[in-house]
This record gives sequence, C-alpha cells and structure tokens, in this order.
Amino acid sequence: MFGKLLLLFILVPTAELYLFIKIGSRLGLGPTLAIIIVTAVLGASLTKSQGRRAIEKFQAATTAGRMPAKEAIDGLMILLAGAVLITPGFLTDTVGFLLLLPSFRAIVAGYAGKRLKGKIQVVTPGMPNQSAQEQKPESKLDDGNVIDV
Repeated sequence: MFGKLLLLFILVPTAELYLFIKIGSRLGLGPTLAIIIVTAVLGASLTKSQGRRAIEKFQAATTAGRMPAKEAIDGLMILLAGAVLITPGFLTDTVGFLLLLPSFRAIVAGYAGKRLKGKIQVVTPGMPNQSAQEQKPESKLDDGNVIDV
C-alpha cells in the first residue's frame, strides 16, 4: 500500500509538470495560468452546488429510514473532486471534472464496490451484524448472547 501511494505521489506531480511544460510552451504563460485559475473557480463552484445536492439526498435518505450508502459515496467522491480541482494541474482537473459527472461516479462506485466487497462491514447500532448471526458459539458455556448491564 505504501509503495502504491509513494508511486502515486511521484507520478502525478511528474505528469502534471510535463503537461504544464508542454501546454505552456504552446499556449504561453498567460493563457496557461488563466486556464488553471478558471478551472479552479469553476470546479469549486460546481463542487459546492453538487455537494449541496448530495447533502440533501443524504438527508432525504436518512429521513426515509434508508441507509444512505450511495449518497455517502457520492458525497465522498464530490469531496475528492473538489480537492483535486483546486489543485493546480491539467491531469487533476480532468479527474476532478470527471468525478463531478454522476455517470462517471456510478462507474467508479461500482468498481470500488467490487474491490472492497467483503473488506467493509456496516453495523447498525442495536441490530446484530450478519457475521455475528452466522457464527456459532465457540464453547457450550458461551451461547453467543451478551447481556449488557
């Protein structure tokens, strides 16, 4: 895991620097800086509006008594999009704007769900989790019931 993160922290800035040099040499300093500023402002504005909608959907789901898992994942991806959009760079801006598209977020959420399946367990307070129900007591003295005093 550490190796992957280290590689990410080396490759992304290197790619961004390469893109700055290539695009900056074609467009010039002024237009390149203008693009960076405009994408940051536009990205922050879009992130704010979509974040507000995500919060409203999250609240509607909890009010309806549903577990707001999809809404929470959407909110996290919108937050990630905002973070990479305010980071100067063409590659990060592309990723950020893609994460603001609901259809792209659905694809990423599906992929992440497949990769994380079985690694995350959601436990609702007051309700026994599935794995606890499926497990049998380890001994005859322990029937699996816990009395909280």
